[in-house]
Amino acid sequence: KVAGLMSGTSLDGLDIAVCEYTFSNNQWTYHTLAAETITYSDTFKKTLIDAMSFSGEDLIALDRYFGKFQGEMVAAFLQKHQLSVDLISAHGHTIFHNPAKAYTLQIGNGAALYAACPIPVVTDLRSLDVALGGQGAPLVPLGDEILFPEYSACINLGGIANISFIKDNKNIAFDICPVNIILNYLSAKIGLAYDDSGKLASQGNLIIPLLESLNTLEFYSKPAPKSLGREWIEESVFPLIKQYEHHAINDLLHTCTAHIVNQISEELKHLPVNKKAMNVLITGGGAFNTFLIRELKNTISGNMKIVLPDSNTIQFKEAIIFGFLGLLRILNISNTKSTVTGATENCISGAVYGNFSFFCEA
Repeated sequence: KVAGLMSGTSLDGLDIAVCEYTFSNNQWTYHTLAAETITYSDTFKKTLIDAMSFSGEDLIALDRYFGKFQGEMVAAFLQKHQLSVDLISAHGHTIFHNPAKAYTLQIGNGAALYAACPIPVVTDLRSLDVALGGQGAPLVPLGDEILFPEYSACINLGGIANISFIKDNKNIAFDICPVNIILNYLSAKIGLAYDDSGKLASQGNLIIPLLESLNTLEFYSKPAPKSLGREWIEESVFPLIKQYEHHAINDLLHTCTAHIVNQISEELKHLPVNKKAMNVLITGGGAFNTFLIRELKNTISGNMKIVLPDSNTIQFKEAIIFGFLGLLRILNISNTKSTVTGATENCISGAVYGNFSFFCEA
């Protein structure tokens, strides 16, 4: 039993998913026992956004604070649901991600987490892959391959969209484009946390020059492996949007949604046809954006089907998978794929805190 923790770039909050993972007949399966999102206050959301400009000392303090916060939230969650777990696997919250310069930083200090909730902890799941020349992202596709093998592709619509699929018996995955980072950024300008179901976007009109500028950003023409961080979005995407701030928010939301749909549908066109039924699993907060999903369904070919699973899987798939990746770390099984990240080799990634000897004995 593992508590998987995820804090994404969309800043919705801390996702906690407690799952029981079972290996039987050469196949991993999981069962979600409880899951919940601990919503961040507006003040803390701003802190996480502003952290990119913090001093070194302030960033260290935030790292410790967030680790302690995660530990306290898990302890309260387990007590609330009357659950016990063998392991906590925490992704942390990404502040910097620049694999071109060989670094990535997810705050949420593992020692502080363990001190606040003394259950064995795995954290810092991306750094080793980056040190080995990889992107350190996306890591979820390994979980997609093992836990959701029945789909032709898996797409997560979080702050950033990513896709994973199998091609020539290799796991291929990469980030596609920003999603909720830009949609929530625009919604915040009129005092909303997000555009509920994409209603505002559906009422807007297309700003063709903005759409063309977004679609021709250099990142989209680069081959995989590739990944995105907030830095690139602030440097490359927000300045383009700001050039059109005189337009109505509905129009900006509509245009950015069209951009997202365009980029995702382009990637879906290149999927290997390895099954008669091309089922594409969609998860993440963007799956609740009715307008975005409707537009995406309208752009895909006839033999492809968009699948929206149960709400638990939609909301918590990343937490579920990071729980699984932490488990693989403790079992000394590779939890990164070089075919996905571009690293020189697969690796067993993650920093550990606490006594894991019971796994070895088992």
